[in-house]
Amino acid sequence: MKRTRAQESRAAIERLYITMRHLFNRGSYKPMGISGEGLVNALMVLSPEIYGSVTDPEKIELDGLLYVMERLPRGIEECRYVRLISREGYETSHLQAIVPAKRKRNCYRLDDQIMYVEMTRGRSDIYDILTHLTFLYIESRKILRNSTDPKGKISPNWTMLEEFVRKEQMGEEFDKECASAYLSHLIGRTFEETVKAVDKFAKSSNSNSLFSIIYHMGKLALDESTQSLDREISFSATLRERIGHHVYGELWADRIKETLLNLNLIRRPIHIISANLHSVLNTIYAHQVLNSKTYEEIEEIAMDISVKAKNNQGKKIREYAEKHGFIDLPDESGTNIGAQIIDTAWLEKSTLLPGIELPDEKDKRPVFVVMDYAFGEQAYECFDELLKPYSKDKKKYPLNVISTSIMGKAGILHGGKGDLMVPNAHVFEGTADNYPFRNELKKADFEGYGLGVYEGSMITVLGTSLQNRDILTYFMESSWKAVGLEMEGAHYQKAIQSASKIRGSIRSNVKVLYAYYASDNPLETGSTLASGALGMEGVRPTYLITYKILEKLFK
Repeated sequence: MKRTRAQESRAAIERLYITMRHLFNRGSYKPMGISGEGLVNALMVLSPEIYGSVTDPEKIELDGLLYVMERLPRGIEECRYVRLISREGYETSHLQAIVPAKRKRNCYRLDDQIMYVEMTRGRSDIYDILTHLTFLYIESRKILRNSTDPKGKISPNWTMLEEFVRKEQMGEEFDKECASAYLSHLIGRTFEETVKAVDKFAKSSNSNSLFSIIYHMGKLALDESTQSLDREISFSATLRERIGHHVYGELWADRIKETLLNLNLIRRPIHIISANLHSVLNTIYAHQVLNSKTYEEIEEIAMDISVKAKNNQGKKIREYAEKHGFIDLPDESGTNIGAQIIDTAWLEKSTLLPGIELPDEKDKRPVFVVMDYAFGEQAYECFDELLKPYSKDKKKYPLNVISTSIMGKAGILHGGKGDLMVPNAHVFEGTADNYPFRNELKKADFEGYGLGVYEGSMITVLGTSLQNRDILTYFMESSWKAVGLEMEGAHYQKAIQSASKIRGSIRSNVKVLYAYYASDNPLETGSTLASGALGMEGVRPTYLITYKILEKLFK
């Protein structure tokens, strides 16, 4: 029986992850060697939406390239060697940390040949970066092919690009339109497409110019082809030893629990919210400081704060919060997940939100633990550690967790960017693990606010950069009836259900609230993650979900 494209794609994802795991355990591999070829072939079969024209033999995928470069350290395209490491003390060295704009991690460039990249977010992060690097190596092959004739002779287009990049590095003036004309032949794109892409890369704070990126990608491929100067990806022994052992999650969770214990909050009603680090803060304290009386007023304040970086209202909210129960816990563990504690006993108004009364007794008022977005498998590591009782001086202090709420970003399959998804189950891609649950939030809670709302199962994927149209269409149209895809839901559920139903760390009837807003639609051309961030479109769904979580918990 002939396999469908969805089945072939799922098999390709499985091959990718098995190969990556094998190479990780081995310790190093050459991406253009026999080992790396397995990753290249699987990615080509899969042809993920986010990498657009990756399978085209000549055209360079420009949107996908910008997406990748904003998540990798600046200058990585110049490095022959990439070494993935754990947190191993480089933060105390004289080396300047390079932090990518869209994926916060410390990276260190040792010299012109080698880049060290810190991996503290677990396997999902490692798989993600290996996928991005594989994409870069595929594109570098195309540049090599477009730069040479069938006999291996270097084209004049390449020679001219080399000269323009030299001038750029020396700070000399050069004609960018002329350079774009030569570049267009090397990337297989029209002059118009090339000029637009050059402007996009110039506006990115994280990447070098498109001229420089294409030149160095091509140069490494050329050196490998003509001088046998192989590229290599390796994994430090410490990283291989630590992975899967919750080293960073435990450090992160213990700091939060220690703070709760020291402030005598650990026995108070605790509500854990995984969200961003501004919406809960602004929603609660805007009501206290600025006397906002409706959700619409809070949304208007949030819009105002988002537009103006040095907004007086935002500053006023923060200053008030710091004197009235707000504790900021920037990450020190390596997880790159900031956290906050909000003790509502310090609030001056008797209401949490308009119409929602707080208990008169201060010791019965809720405490919020807010954590920033986790990444993939890291969600299990951090939540599993957070829900465990805190141990100190041979005593155990269980947390009085009343609810766990997850606000996430996800790819939507039915609507568009900014729309909402309310899950009733998480289906873990590539495994038999499915997590149905009772969601306190319902579709009806979000209707009437001008946003599309979809209810159904969510697919927790192994990596958003590995999804293609065939797989997503299957999940949407089959009996799974999926409304979206994300990377953390099943991992959170695994931690919540094991803590509440197996270990007994928290109450068995803990309330669970989940809602997602759409950061992209991977089935819609021009709306994938590579098309750019939500921007102001994200304010309404973010604050609406936050408001509804708080309303549902206490109204």
